Amino acid sequence: MASDIRPVRAKAHRLKRLRHEGLKPPVRTGVGAPQPNAVLDCGWGRLLFAQTFKAAPPLVEALRAEGPDRRDIAFYVRNPHVLLASAPQEVFLDPSHTYRLDLATYRASRRQPRGFTVRRLTSEADAEAVNEIYAKRRMVQAPADFLWRHRDDRTLTYLVAEDSVTGLVIGTVTGVNHARAFDDPECGSSLWCLAVDPQATQPGIGEALVRRLAEHFATQGLAYMDLSVMHDNLQAIALYEKLGFRRVYFFGVKRKNPINEVLFVGPTDDLDLNPYARIIVDEARRRGIHTDIIDAEGGLFRLSWGGRSVRCRESLSELTSAVALSICDDKRMTRRIVDAAGVRVPARIAADEPAAIRAALKKYPALVVKPARGEQGQGVAVGLTTVKDVEAALERARQICSEVLVEEQVEGEDLRLVVIDYKVVACALRRPPRVFGDGRSTLRALIEHQSRRREAATGGESRIPLDAETERALAEAGYGLDDIAPEGTEIMVRKAANLHLGGTIHDVTEEVHPELIRAAVAAARAIDIPVTGIDLMVKSPREPHYAFIEANERPGLANHEPQPTAERFIDLLFPLSAPAASRIAGRPDAPGAA
Repeated sequence: MASDIRPVRAKAHRLKRLRHEGLKPPVRTGVGAPQPNAVLDCGWGRLLFAQTFKAAPPLVEALRAEGPDRRDIAFYVRNPHVLLASAPQEVFLDPSHTYRLDLATYRASRRQPRGFTVRRLTSEADAEAVNEIYAKRRMVQAPADFLWRHRDDRTLTYLVAEDSVTGLVIGTVTGVNHARAFDDPECGSSLWCLAVDPQATQPGIGEALVRRLAEHFATQGLAYMDLSVMHDNLQAIALYEKLGFRRVYFFGVKRKNPINEVLFVGPTDDLDLNPYARIIVDEARRRGIHTDIIDAEGGLFRLSWGGRSVRCRESLSELTSAVALSICDDKRMTRRIVDAAGVRVPARIAADEPAAIRAALKKYPALVVKPARGEQGQGVAVGLTTVKDVEAALERARQICSEVLVEEQVEGEDLRLVVIDYKVVACALRRPPRVFGDGRSTLRALIEHQSRRREAATGGESRIPLDAETERALAEAGYGLDDIAPEGTEIMVRKAANLHLGGTIHDVTEEVHPELIRAAVAAARAIDIPVTGIDLMVKSPREPHYAFIEANERPGLANHEPQPTAERFIDLLFPLSAPAASRIAGRPDAPGAA
């Protein structure tokens, strides 16, 4: 196989030399014409190399062959107006910019990745992890067996970033060698599907993946590496320009399909919807359910189908009664209701009795303070071990609500169970935000970087505040905001595991102990609420030990990939809108039903 690439490498080196000498390279140098009508299957869709199509009609026909739930891209379109005029109802101009990195002038960085390594995809588990990251970033997934079959492919290159501590895949990128894909006479390459796990804490993962792919293609003698990036993805564009990419004027054309709809329908009434409302609206529209956005900023919308109409505010619908809503709103009442149903709750300490607080601090390792009414973790303080800390936390909590709870802190991890129609649909561990020291950056800078990544990944819903609670968590670890932590040091920057305050969420649905499932369903039935997020403190999701923390009347259904939270929510509201096979599978008399 080595011999057939030598002419390509020779061509690339000639091009590099000409560029270095300031001369214009010729259009052809004897390597030969590219394959006509070149198409490459990438798993998530196909790349159609438009420069290999002599006319627009065959390129349009190729786009029409797009598979279901795939995203094909016609790339390197030089005359997009001609192509669009051939099929204006079927194709559209992708609102992305094309950037190019000249591999002849690219210089590798001397800095090595810290806290992770970059390597090639080597296992089926890697392939599944790549798809999990795609799902988290709302990208079209590729069949895992496709990625696995092509792991040693010389046309497609799959790189992954692996966490040095956990061994988990936290980033991925795909490269395409154009010389092998279609005998490209320009000896080019391209980068696709750069994605970083939004919950990864190490900085520089995306940059390391891009650099490693560029160095890989440079060693193959290729001349340049191109990529396509959305015009408004300013953070990514800034990274590419920092690495030496420059804008080139080639265009992408895609087919008008449901996946691409947001790119070609123009301004809509749902631009201000947060991810928790949008995931429901998108699922409803996918099923042909009519949606009216009543107040996008507040996440309020109406769904109508088959003569039935339901108003929702994110996952809170008219099916949740005012009584159930009031129970969840008052954490004191919630405790009493679920306790009476046989669900274990933490011990409660009188908030206005200093003697009781002092006694509790001697009895329990730590205490928790939280407002009786509140959401998104506001005013919650955990890990309190001194009277001074408790008094300060009580003062902050009373700014949210005059009634405050003080409870024993149950050691373990925060487990969220999403219960819809009294069935557990998704389970996820929620972990507090943390950063890893790199020996160079202040903790303030690392927190701000991590906060930007969380904010970008969640549509602005998750960010790490630099407040007194963050400073307290850092002080317990022996640091201040302007200190530099040693390389590789993991530092928890807040104690609460709330997603809105920068926490991360990790799916564990397939491994949750049946006792935890029972407790969540019992709590939902006691409150009599059809959709809720039950929070338990657990030693491990695989063990039966737990303590009830709270019930959320409006649980976020986003960020639980790959679990079908939005699908089950719409099933609850409009049972007949589900595919027939799903309705049959869900019947009590169906084969295999419990």
